[in-house]
Amino acid sequence: MLQTLGASSPRFVNRSWLRSLNLRAFSFSSDYGDQSRGGLPRFYSETLPPFKGNVIRVKGDEFWHMTKVLRLSTNDRVQLFNGKGGLVEGCIQNIDRTGLDFVALNDLISIPPQNTQLHVFAGFGTLKGGRADWLLEKCTELGANSVTPLLTERSPAISESRVDRLERVILAASKQCQRLHEMVLKPPVEIDDLLHRISQSKLSLVATASATPVLSALMTLEKENCGLIIIGPEGDFTEKEVSMMIEAGATAVSLGPHRLRVETASIALLATVMLWSDSQQSSVD
Repeated sequence: MLQTLGASSPRFVNRSWLRSLNLRAFSFSSDYGDQSRGGLPRFYSETLPPFKGNVIRVKGDEFWHMTKVLRLSTNDRVQLFNGKGGLVEGCIQNIDRTGLDFVALNDLISIPPQNTQLHVFAGFGTLKGGRADWLLEKCTELGANSVTPLLTERSPAISESRVDRLERVILAASKQCQRLHEMVLKPPVEIDDLLHRISQSKLSLVATASATPVLSALMTLEKENCGLIIIGPEGDFTEKEVSMMIEAGATAVSLGPHRLRVETASIALLATVMLWSDSQQSSVD
């Protein structure tokens, strides 16, 4: 999903240079359990140096962001992540016109994914004016594992030309919120294809009017490590579509008395389920 930034295979830096390096004053912590806390700028790289002293080349968009946007320079300390839980801290060793050399200051560490795996299916194919960008950005920040465009009778398609832009939005949001595991933008699915997934999932919530309030519904359910969040398009699902999903095993939930936009409903339901899941985990602990 995330673009390659031209990082080359790792090599080793001159050890005397590494020892004499006068680093700028950044705090460092070896505890990466809380992904929301990070003092160093973080950038994506498909390739990460596995060991302290390894050097890789960073080019492309991340090189531009480091040097032209944030104005980072030689000896500045940063982190690289690969979107799969890998994280390494290091600093900029050298900058030229085509890229920069990143030297690792510690061995590569691997952070396991969070326990709750929530997958969002939303009918956002017809959203305009950056509203789909906002939906993907906030789903990334809240910790969704994936977002899938849902094709329905009232939202039958999504333009393929939008995919590259949406993936860039996800990458930018991942860096901003200090997320280490990528959120995947999956290919669109139709309602008929979603029904099988609903039948295989123990937690499937579909937002619709005239249903049980979401908090009341969650109080009757046991915590599950994996679940589906399903949001209809502008104009909502048809009655037939809702009936099909409920028959497949989904639980219909209401998000309040007001009519919500697709992106608002998606974020409201995802945030509610994430907070519910966290509270359930805390009570178990």
